Amino acid sequence: MKIVYYEEDDILFMELATGEIVRDESLSWNINIGYTADGIGEITILEARKSGIYPLQIERVLTDAA
Repeated sequence: MKIVYYEEDDILFMELATGEIVRDESLSWNINIGYTADGIGEITILEARKSGIYPLQIERVLTDAA
């Protein structure tokens, strides 16, 4: 997984999986999802800071594998 924020353009790019993007879908004017053959490959968000999406708050959930 790779997350990049382009400050000059206020664009947040998240790569969830590598692979060829076979389909793009716009959820709204500023959110685009790129799909690979296996599922979501990347998410691009325009005006991420202006719309309150960036900075991200990421939570990790740890489970006890006992």
